[in-house]
Amino acid sequence: MLDRTRPEPLRSPLLDPARERGVRHGFFTREGGVSRGLYRGLNVGLGSDDDRRDVIENRGRVAAWLGVAPDHLLTVHQVHSPDAVIVDAPLPEDRPRADALVTNRPGLALGALAADCGPVLFADAEARVIAAAHAGWKGALTGVLENTIATMESLGAERQRIVAVLGPSISQENYEVGPEFVERFAAADPDNRRWFRPSGEPGHALFDLNGYTVARLTAAGVTAQALGQCTYAREDLFFSYRRTTHRGEADYGRQISAIVLENI
Repeated sequence: MLDRTRPEPLRSPLLDPARERGVRHGFFTREGGVSRGLYRGLNVGLGSDDDRRDVIENRGRVAAWLGVAPDHLLTVHQVHSPDAVIVDAPLPEDRPRADALVTNRPGLALGALAADCGPVLFADAEARVIAAAHAGWKGALTGVLENTIATMESLGAERQRIVAVLGPSISQENYEVGPEFVERFAAADPDNRRWFRPSGEPGHALFDLNGYTVARLTAAGVTAQALGQCTYAREDLFFSYRRTTHRGEADYGRQISAIVLENI
């Protein structure tokens, strides 16, 4: 029987075979945490207004599932940038402002927080190089995925061996945007219009963040897929910034997707 008092993350069949080479991953939901109210469950967002003691406990539970000490679960101060950083030790309290982490050091769990944006986990199991990226529309458009891959290559990864999985994020059915948003993407590449379809609101469109993200990863030469879980639609499993905004709620939690190299 599933123990809902402890985290049990979703996993990807694309990444699961890497476990044989000591790569462990999990796309954590909001189940298995101690937060209450708006943050019910496994809220790991240090930037939220949740009780900090609860957030620390939740992060400790994630770290325990991954087999690392709490200070070895690493996340950056995410700023919707294209920037990726290499890490080889626990981070200081003043975390780097970036949107992707890359390492080849065992025992460091790399995490990407999200609440509609796309968390992407990467692994070259043969080279034992891993990464976690936070890819919202802005980061994906400006190159965080490609920069993460290039940073992995600097540590010995080869892109033809890299697998990348997009975790829970908002689906096209729930991602309505205005005309200026569509034009921003079209200005970058006219072919980007294929990721939009009309919504019920005149002049507005529905954006396929999942499709766009996987296409960018595939074009970069890695093997990629989406987990296919919508954060907006599944309130029982996921936090969602957009759902919170539509309801006029004061704040929202964040879930984490994480990956670690085990000692083998």
